[in-house]
Amino acid sequence: MDAEAHAEMRVDTDRLRRLVHGPALEPKVAAWLAEAVPEEFCVLPDGLTPRERQELTYRRLARAGRAAPAAPELLEDPGVLCALLERAAIADPALFHVMLLHYTLALGPILAFGDERAGPRAERAELESMAAFGTLLMTEVGRSNSHLSPRTLARFDAATGEFVLISPDAAAAKFPTNTAHPAVAKTAAVYATLEHDGAERGVFVFVARLRDAEGNVPPGVRITEAPDSSGLPVDYAAVRLEGLRVPYEAWLRDGASIDADGVLRDPAGGAAQRLTRSMGIAPPVWRAVVSASAAITRAAAGTLWAHSAGRTTLGRLAPRRPLTDYRNQQEAVLGAVAAAYALTVVASHVKGHRPAAPAGGESEESGAGTGTAWAPWSAVDRDLALLKAAATALAQETVARCRVHSGAPGFAATDRLNAYRGLAHAYLSAGGDNALVLFDTARAMADLDHYRMPPEVAVPQGDFPDEELVEPRMWLAMAGAVERRLRERLAERVATARAGGAEPFTAWNDNLALASRTATALGDRMMLTILAEALGEGPAVLRTLAGLHALEWMERRADVLLNEGVAGAGLLDRVWRARRRVCDALAPHAAELVAAFDLPEAFGAPAAWVAGE
Repeated sequence: MDAEAHAEMRVDTDRLRRLVHGPALEPKVAAWLAEAVPEEFCVLPDGLTPRERQELTYRRLARAGRAAPAAPELLEDPGVLCALLERAAIADPALFHVMLLHYTLALGPILAFGDERAGPRAERAELESMAAFGTLLMTEVGRSNSHLSPRTLARFDAATGEFVLISPDAAAAKFPTNTAHPAVAKTAAVYATLEHDGAERGVFVFVARLRDAEGNVPPGVRITEAPDSSGLPVDYAAVRLEGLRVPYEAWLRDGASIDADGVLRDPAGGAAQRLTRSMGIAPPVWRAVVSASAAITRAAAGTLWAHSAGRTTLGRLAPRRPLTDYRNQQEAVLGAVAAAYALTVVASHVKGHRPAAPAGGESEESGAGTGTAWAPWSAVDRDLALLKAAATALAQETVARCRVHSGAPGFAATDRLNAYRGLAHAYLSAGGDNALVLFDTARAMADLDHYRMPPEVAVPQGDFPDEELVEPRMWLAMAGAVERRLRERLAERVATARAGGAEPFTAWNDNLALASRTATALGDRMMLTILAEALGEGPAVLRTLAGLHALEWMERRADVLLNEGVAGAGLLDRVWRARRRVCDALAPHAAELVAAFDLPEAFGAPAAWVAGE
């Protein structure tokens, strides 16, 4: 690379830090963040029992909550809330998980759906002061897709003015919930089907105390501890509600009411619409999960870089060569850094109160209102749910790659990479199962329901310079073409099956693999579009990172690109040649690119403690 090209590729670390941290760089925000989640949270004492580990997590959550702004202020500012949650995810994934539940899934529904004058004020005050911790009772253990029709019932007792919450059998128990610790006060947001006048009236949220700080569980609550888990170590338990009575004010009724004559009035207009409204707390969760996916990918990439930089090898081809001279390691490091920046750009995109206009949607509602068959999430915000699925999948794959390329020290000398992988793996299902999000997205695509296909753009075939692969026009054309072809084939297959007399289940069940690929293609194009638009006029180093990320995408999706005829034979050879050149350009700047992540001092090579560093 000549001197002029080097000058163009210079790294503006301050600019990169602004991209990475956003509002967290503001002095006032930075000060309370450092107090809420100090660097000491990145280290766990050795020898803790599972219960002691969980208790420490809740003590840290209490400290964070008392240092942070009030919950209503946080929930009104997605950028600041995500900054807190990102910092927690980097320090300790278990802390991120319980913090997310506390703010977005317990306090969130109270603030969104509760009556300001007569809502559950005492429970809200306890949660805001960290005298109790919030949890969620939504998924039921015995049936899949349980969000669509929870069997947990809420019945109004006119004689007492209370609601009675009932799990009709063990299959309706709520699991997983973080409710097992015997000395941690828990208050739950309970999703239950309101049964009134002999009919089901939709899914509502109710607030219920499950345990106080002395370990007392109220009548009507049975908590069964789950076995210890190391993947994302929190206090899992199943909860059955056996006639738990809660006051009328515990009903987060969102404008609904039951009058003195026992008549239920609900402005939602019906059970399906009520389900969508009650699930409307999901967007803050998805923004936080996308942001945390970016954060742990940055931390994993930084850990891999620390392991690799300056490390020599003894391979007989070239003894004493730096580890990063080997293409496989260099490409793993820089590929992880590129994925981290790509996810960071996507996270910045979604941190507003709404994502910007969707890549695939026709309306300002970003896919809201889309019919769903497998889960309620696409009816809330299809594109944001899809970005959550895409971000968690990329984070899980990248963190796993960093773990593998850190060798034995990455597995045994620190649990950090294992913990990040556990968090990413957990959120493939948590926060809306990725597979179900993909299926509902594909169904909307096939039906052209709030979906517009990308325009047809010719993808060059035959001989062209490999360098064109890193140009946004090329990777956006490829992404659009593969999405169009998959969508058209899916729609044709389903329509043909239906015309031949197949029931909807059979028509779709025979095409779920294609449906998953089709929705994944839309998610890919959305992320690539966000990246291209955000970095199109940005500094050369970020444009080059975007190109590397696009090459990694091509390799990851080579099977589909070839199967759909978007790319011809020899694609991978082209990708590999282009990637070598891009990595050669980026390698001299790797340390600066990682430095902009501002990772805690505790983050070094996984085996640094062996050398006493």
